[in-house]
Amino acid sequence: MRRLGLVVNPIAGMGGRVGLKGTDNKVEEARKRGAEPRSPARARKALEHLKEWREETELYTYGGRMGEEEAIEAGFSPVVVGQPDGEETTGADTRDAIRQFVAADIDLVLFVGGDGTAVDVADALDGADAETPVLGIPGGVKVYSSVFAVTPQAAGRIAATFDRTERREINDIDEEAYRGGDVETELRGIVSVPVDDELQSSKQIGGGSVDALAEAVATDIRNDDAVYVLGPGSTVDAVKTKLGFDGSPLGVDVYHDGSVLARDAGESDVLDALSERNVIVVSPIGGQGFVFGRGNDQLSPAVIRRSEVEIVASKAKLDDIGVLRVDTGDPELDEELRSWQRIRTGKFERRLMKIV
Repeated sequence: MRRLGLVVNPIAGMGGRVGLKGTDNKVEEARKRGAEPRSPARARKALEHLKEWREETELYTYGGRMGEEEAIEAGFSPVVVGQPDGEETTGADTRDAIRQFVAADIDLVLFVGGDGTAVDVADALDGADAETPVLGIPGGVKVYSSVFAVTPQAAGRIAATFDRTERREINDIDEEAYRGGDVETELRGIVSVPVDDELQSSKQIGGGSVDALAEAVATDIRNDDAVYVLGPGSTVDAVKTKLGFDGSPLGVDVYHDGSVLARDAGESDVLDALSERNVIVVSPIGGQGFVFGRGNDQLSPAVIRRSEVEIVASKAKLDDIGVLRVDTGDPELDEELRSWQRIRTGKFERRLMKIV
């Protein structure tokens, strides 16, 4: 019998689609912008995939929205080890859940959130002097650490089937600096994680020279009448610079016919700006290969379904990545996107690469 502990950060990821690039100290603002919880659905997807092994699994959770509700909805009868202190959940609740799991001698901690939640998990394990392995179900905006499965479904399978572990890094960034366009990463912990091919790598910054690529893409945009949705990251930011405007390097900007229609836009801003023909320009995350679902939640399934997709990247970045990935939160859309793609790498050059 495998004993698993599940803790959910119910507010993780809420800031993504509304353009806040995270939820640290921004929960109320995210709600005012119409943000909806993302993590509970991600937890349920993982648990639904885990149900195949339900007879061999004993599930421990924290109370209410921090795991209990999601477990019951997925068909489990969990052991509840504690309850959050107040109406609003906190990092202290997450750390208490981890300590209770360690006391119950569980075999693996499953947590739903982003890098901030991962830091809380690592801090609690360090304080409990425990070597319990952990596995992240990606639910946050910031997912730089290498302790996350590539999708919730993969997390469910890995939790039930892993047979060995390895040491991996937890990294976090300063969200205020991130919102201002600066990525400042810091190693916050090293934990044991199941060994599996469907774990993501640590995010790498940079990907080689992109000047010629950016100039070529910008030239094509100037000569086209489509509405262009320009994603985050240094590669697409170089395109924005070539177009002659100061874009949001870690946000989404919408451009059409020489004008910026929306800057640092949330999902609703992007949808309002779309026209009959729309093109998303996005670059995969270096080291991880994610095209959608990491750091660009503003590019939601609703936006993607109304747009063509142009993936751009330097040859050096693609050499480092190997494969591309998507995790939009919509399994049907993910399946539609999983195919061979022609990735633009220069003025005329393209490379075939598969989204897996």
